Amino acid sequence: MTEHDTTAREPIGPAQANALRSWADRERHNAETLAQVLEDIAVNGLPNPETGIEWEELRERHLAELASGQTEQRVA
Repeated sequence: MTEHDTTAREPIGPAQANALRSWADRERHNAETLAQVLEDIAVNGLPNPETGIEWEELRERHLAELASGQTEQRVA
């Protein structure tokens, strides 16, 4: 990481810094997951739509997770 001029920045508290680090970790994980999927597609081709999960089912699962509070909260 390159060095930045920090003289013009407003400091944040430890809780905010920890929340940002946590968010960065989640984003890194998401990027790595996406990269793995794309690499799999590059090697093996596109998945067969007949054996996949329809987007409506995925949407309903995600909405159920949100309703039950199982998903991680984002930094606002």
